[in-house]
Amino acid sequence: MTEDQARNRYFAMVFAQIIAVAGAVFGLIIMGRAEDMPMRLLGAAILLSGLYCIAVVPRALARRWRTPPTD
Repeated sequence: MTEDQARNRYFAMVFAQIIAVAGAVFGLIIMGRAEDMPMRLLGAAILLSGLYCIAVVPRALARRWRTPPTD
């Protein structure tokens, strides 16, 4: 793997984390400003999905792009 490819993959993983954090913050803002229960539930769902993406997506990308073992 070249340095450029490794750098681009790293930036893709970081970008995925940043987008997930932005989604989680957006869900938190919706929850905080909502006046009725359906909007609070929507905010909670967005928050939870953002937290899930923070934990899973970068790890899945790293596993997908892992260098195969050489024997």
